[in-house]
Amino acid sequence: MHRLVGAICLPLALCGCSLIPHLEPRKLPVAAAYPGGPAFATAEAEPNTAFGWRDFFRDPVTQDLIDLGLANNRDLRVAALNIQSAQASYAVTRASLFPTIDASFSYTQSSTPGDVYGSTSPQRLREYSFGASAVSWELDLFGRIRSEAEQSRQTYLSDIDTRRSTELSLMAQISSAYLSWLADCEALRIAESTVRAQSESTRLTRAKAITGTSTDLEVAQAEVTLRTAQVSVAQYTRQVGQDLDQIVLLVGSPIPDSLVGRMRKAPGLDAGARFPTLVAGLPANLLVRRPDIRAAEHTLIGANANIGAARAAFLPQVTLTASGGTASSNLKRLFRPGQASWSFEPDIKLPIFDAGANLANLDIAETQKRIEAANYDKAIQSAFHDVSDALIARSTYVTQVGAQQGLVDSYSRYATLSTARFKAGADTYLNVLVAQNALFSAQLNLVSYRLTAAQNLVTLYKALGGGWR
Repeated sequence: MHRLVGAICLPLALCGCSLIPHLEPRKLPVAAAYPGGPAFATAEAEPNTAFGWRDFFRDPVTQDLIDLGLANNRDLRVAALNIQSAQASYAVTRASLFPTIDASFSYTQSSTPGDVYGSTSPQRLREYSFGASAVSWELDLFGRIRSEAEQSRQTYLSDIDTRRSTELSLMAQISSAYLSWLADCEALRIAESTVRAQSESTRLTRAKAITGTSTDLEVAQAEVTLRTAQVSVAQYTRQVGQDLDQIVLLVGSPIPDSLVGRMRKAPGLDAGARFPTLVAGLPANLLVRRPDIRAAEHTLIGANANIGAARAAFLPQVTLTASGGTASSNLKRLFRPGQASWSFEPDIKLPIFDAGANLANLDIAETQKRIEAANYDKAIQSAFHDVSDALIARSTYVTQVGAQQGLVDSYSRYATLSTARFKAGADTYLNVLVAQNALFSAQLNLVSYRLTAAQNLVTLYKALGGGWR
């Protein structure tokens, strides 16, 4: 047994070589700073506040919806299970670095005809054995197994960051879906208010037509405006229901009635500052913040480790098989002195001719590394693009919402004055119709711009990598 242990442990000192190539740090394939100009928000300053997701999504209802999603969303569960699978694969690969030692007890009985050995009586054999064995343990002299283990480890780390990326995307999707629901609820209230106003206007026009102070044409015009608003009520009623279904799908479970009640009581998109101010910082910060970039980096490192395994395939492979224990033809004498048995079988294989298979495998590994390097660069460029686009939209949406609010105020005064003139008989209903239609469209557009501006902040938070605390 001592000899067996020595034969197994001594070669460990020989295992330390690695053929994994050195991976040089890659230069950023983007500019050192975000573009400037009138369309861009300020982006040069370094962020001085680290926002966790609860610091950014300040609305309590949004936080509760995100909590439900983190607990129940199936895509997030799959991402978490992928981590467990990758972790187990890494453990299996790494275990190959160590010998597999099994304890065994066996009993063998055989009978051979005597004439095989030139005897008149059959030869019978009975053997009992007990011991331990290390079966086909490869000495990792040139780092092939360690290279494969490193690739598995990088896959595991990549899956961790992929889960974080999925989590960040889920938060953004839930928040965006809730904002859409709030916007459609607000649009529905505007449409319902317009229907009430148009119903009163249509009633007044019909009354004036009876007395001869209005025409059938004006009555028809009033009815057209009323029907248009009624169509919008049906449309936004449908969208509110579908928005809620989308939220349920994202959170992965039915929304509690108490939470739905709080959602219905929410004051809408204008309820103060929903989100804090974000400062983009510099593109290099994305390498640390963005989990999808980190996942691509781990995949690149894993592809580089595969080259080490492909290189090691050209070198000798040393495998040890050993066993030790006791053996006897009689069970009673199995553990008596003098019954020890052992075997040691080293095996060395050196590739001589494989029709170019090893060269092809090395070429595949090196090509895959170049592919993952390109994917890594693309992930950085996509992140730069996402942040840049969000910065463009942030400043322009603020200006657009302000201008649209002024337009709504102007159309509101126009509608009020034209309605007063029509009631006084100083003007036709056509001006009222034009003013009310313009006001209705302007109000719906204002809701749409506010929604897009709020969703843009969520997009920017996601593009910057989320909570980088």
